[in-house]
Amino acid sequence: MTDIHKTIVVTGVGVISPYGIGLDCLQAGMLSRKCCLAPTQDVYPGFEGTTAQVRGLSLPADDSSYRYSRTDQLAVVAAQDAIANSSCDSSTFHESGVVMANTVGGLTEIDTGIAKDPAAWYRRPRRLLRGASYPFAHVADAVGEHFGIHGPRCAISVACASGAMAIALAANMLLDGAASIILAGGSDPLCAFTLSGFNSLRALDPNPCSPFDQNRNGLNLGEGAAVLVLETLARASARNANVVAVLRGWAMTNDAFHTTAPHKEGSGLADCIRLSMEMAEVGGDAIGYVNAHGTGTPLNDIAEANAYESAFRGRNHPIPVSSTKSYFGHCLGAAGALEAAVTIMAVRSGALLPTLRLTNPIESPGIDWLKGEVKRQPLPLAMSVSSGFGGGNTVLIFGSGRS
Repeated sequence: MTDIHKTIVVTGVGVISPYGIGLDCLQAGMLSRKCCLAPTQDVYPGFEGTTAQVRGLSLPADDSSYRYSRTDQLAVVAAQDAIANSSCDSSTFHESGVVMANTVGGLTEIDTGIAKDPAAWYRRPRRLLRGASYPFAHVADAVGEHFGIHGPRCAISVACASGAMAIALAANMLLDGAASIILAGGSDPLCAFTLSGFNSLRALDPNPCSPFDQNRNGLNLGEGAAVLVLETLARASARNANVVAVLRGWAMTNDAFHTTAPHKEGSGLADCIRLSMEMAEVGGDAIGYVNAHGTGTPLNDIAEANAYESAFRGRNHPIPVSSTKSYFGHCLGAAGALEAAVTIMAVRSGALLPTLRLTNPIESPGIDWLKGEVKRQPLPLAMSVSSGFGGGNTVLIFGSGRS
């Protein structure tokens, strides 16, 4: 934070999750260790599994909102919450930028009826309008359109690291002068396409997942969205804004190893962790908590544990690690953004959340697997880690915004 023109800060956080709308709602639910994962049968015919769902999502029924897919709607609600908490008038954002991530775009708007008679399906009221929402890039446009944003609009879709990468890329755009303030985050709904895809990979746990447990059996999918308001410290100070957190460091890498499987040693992720700490100009001992990717699949969790052992080798004490996917599932393109919000919450509250249902952790001497009760301690710096299919990794380091 020596140069306020090159220090990126968070001045607003917007969230919609299975807990409800708002960071306070998310914090209250997670600090009480409430699990949102539940048996689900209503996503598509024949599916029976465990997911975490957002209930009661709705937008005003104006002409534009009819073109919004569920992905768009989640993003707009999260962005609205972020703007409301940013101490900015909505007009401030007219020249801002938008960087939004997702993986499914408008696929939620297509049901099985389209296969029988596509022409008849699209002739139904407003069905053709919904077709505009199919591209994944439409989510950034929906947020921009809804709030009258005229600055750059960018869409990110790199599987499960998308939400975190949107934040990292937005930070780079601020440093490059592409915009003075940016809404950045991710949005993804539950979708028959992704559920059936993960099901075909045999990656789904029919019961609530147990990341990093030796008896882990796969992941659960969830849905939601999170959006951060990002700007430089210089700009935030000039308008006397409340600084929620400081984005101290970030990094992005790609393993180029396999389409779906991570490298067993987690070498690419370990490099990404090191690069983020180099940018933040801190060593491993400075990181007080890692909010892990932690999906609960056998391959991911062991690769991630190996990455932490490598990246944090030499620390004076084991690194505290937990997976918040045990609370509300894997939200795909929204996961990295939601987990960034959770990490900011942890820094502000000094609360280290345990992994739920973790009883027999992977043996890893360099890691303090958080389980049981919420742990309280001062937390100057915390790390949020995201990985995805195709080998993409993104690591974000957040610090307190308090002087």
